[in-house]
Amino acid sequence: MNGFIGELFGTYVLIVLGTGACAGANLQHTYAKGSNWTFISVAWGMAVTMGVYVASSLGSLGHLNPAVTIPYAIFGLFPWNQVMPYLLGQFLGAFLGAATIMMIFYPHFKTTTPENGNTVGIFATRPAIYSPVANYLSEVVATFVFVFALLNLGDFSQGLKPFVVGLLIMVVGLGVGTTTGFALNPARDWGPRFAYSVIPVPNRGSGEWYYSWVPMFGPLTGGIIAAGLQVMVK
Repeated sequence: MNGFIGELFGTYVLIVLGTGACAGANLQHTYAKGSNWTFISVAWGMAVTMGVYVASSLGSLGHLNPAVTIPYAIFGLFPWNQVMPYLLGQFLGAFLGAATIMMIFYPHFKTTTPENGNTVGIFATRPAIYSPVANYLSEVVATFVFVFALLNLGDFSQGLKPFVVGLLIMVVGLGVGTTTGFALNPARDWGPRFAYSVIPVPNRGSGEWYYSWVPMFGPLTGGIIAAGLQVMVK
């Protein structure tokens, strides 16, 4: 239960801060409207840092991400009996975090059409150029780099290491995240994407589920390759 609670609230904090930054950058009449990619990358990095701190203080290991939990379990780095509670916490926390942002920014959704920024891109990832194979490979590589570095941090939930994880997210976003929006995390994408699709947000656009397989399977593939390589080299 501690794992579920930690992942739930940690992911909730992650999504509130991350998608909140995206809402501010995209919706009309916010003070952050038009903010650049550096703003987005820094916001997501610090969002992950705060999420890890919250999750670890509540009894989980601060995964916040199925592309960490599942590969770790496959290669014996995490117990299988904890996988489902972690995943449930991650996806539910992501959904609730997105729903919270929809409430906070409700007046701004009312004044913003899809043509002016009210899209699923506030909550989930969208490719800069839709090219399924290239998009998938981009997520594989970005998540491989992220998880491989994470594995070599050891216990990344303690001390200043969550801050290092945040810096890692930032540099991944700045370096290889500009093609797809760097999902890195199926829960971070699917939970908010589902929330945007089912909650009656004013003027909302499409959930763009035709693309959703990329932020699901790209990160999982990259995480599995990273964990497998880590076990081999160690």
